[in-house]
Amino acid sequence: MKKYSKVKERIKNFGPGIITGGADNDPAGIITYTMIGATTGLKQLWLMVLSTPMMIAVQDSVARIAIVTGKSLSEVLKTYYTRKTATTVISLLLIANLFTIAADMEAVAQIFEIVTGIRAIYWLIPINLLIGYLVIFKTYRTIKKVLVSLTAILSVYIFSAIKCKPEIGTLMVNTFIPHIKLSAAFFMAALGLLGTTISPYMMFWQATEEKIEHKTVVQIEDATFDTIAGMVYSNTIAYFIIVATAYTLFRHHIHISTIKEAAIAIKPVTGNFSFALFSIGIIAAGFLAIPVLAGSSAYAIADLFGWRQGFEEKISNAKGFYIIFLGSLLIGDIINLSPMSAVDALYYSQILDGLLLPFLVAIIIIVANNKKIMGDLTNSVFNNAFCFITFIVSLACTVIMFWQIIV
Repeated sequence: MKKYSKVKERIKNFGPGIITGGADNDPAGIITYTMIGATTGLKQLWLMVLSTPMMIAVQDSVARIAIVTGKSLSEVLKTYYTRKTATTVISLLLIANLFTIAADMEAVAQIFEIVTGIRAIYWLIPINLLIGYLVIFKTYRTIKKVLVSLTAILSVYIFSAIKCKPEIGTLMVNTFIPHIKLSAAFFMAALGLLGTTISPYMMFWQATEEKIEHKTVVQIEDATFDTIAGMVYSNTIAYFIIVATAYTLFRHHIHISTIKEAAIAIKPVTGNFSFALFSIGIIAAGFLAIPVLAGSSAYAIADLFGWRQGFEEKISNAKGFYIIFLGSLLIGDIINLSPMSAVDALYYSQILDGLLLPFLVAIIIIVANNKKIMGDLTNSVFNNAFCFITFIVSLACTVIMFWQIIV
């Protein structure tokens, strides 16, 4: 009974881990998982099993560092490395986040266009105004509750997959037995999946949120529980998106490259109900991920320059922080108004994330195992093993990605 009460209390205190996991399934991520399901069917489901402990290890390591040091990832880079290193990493993060914000905004706007008939371009400003209103005029506690609620809404994709009535035996085979096809399309899809699943902005966001919540070392277990729940939930949603699109788009040989094409294609194949579930998921994902992306940029830059920061601060007290946050939303709009497409924006963000990820993971491994920094709370064997696997896989994926670009 006591154990049940402890679990219940931990669920009640869900925060950085669950929000980070939910935000990982942003509209850009959803279109990636949709395209994987549409092009490879169920063949890459096993990668979701492989990437889950990798995500947990990386994010839990970041959370532990933040709790023990009381510093965000930006401050760790600045304190234990050089300001030049921190500036370079945060600059790449900012640019990658801007491209991802643009892609996410465009995806949400396209869903509104399909539903209302009003062109997507006219929805960009209302989307930003709603996000800006939430951040500026509501308390941090309210913002946190909204983000957690939006995370829960993403479960619609589970119902969408169940509605397709997948064969359990086939799912089990594809989930637990690796299927590797020696083709460029397969490896590019795998690269997209892993690159979307483990993103640099997640590390910056969660580390900052753990710092803001002023958790002590005795709460590390709570943070780990939150992180495990968030990452398992994140990959469960991604898993079911792949299943749903494999049984709809792949089975009917329908090729898509944008959220709009996916939504339009799903409607005649599976009906209005599945279309509604898909659309609700996109909108919820957008309103969850966009403030997290803009927030991770604002926190990172504020920490780099030592500015006051946080959604609990008034604009007059944290001008720099809010300028970066709101400026990120505005630049996202500008990118969408430019000749660059949402697909191009997503492509460039993945390239920059590919550059950052192995470097950041290497730093996390070093810091998390430094006794002078972490004391007796250095990384666990599990975290070290899967962080190292993440480093090797992300480095290999980055090399493959650039090889594909060059060739």
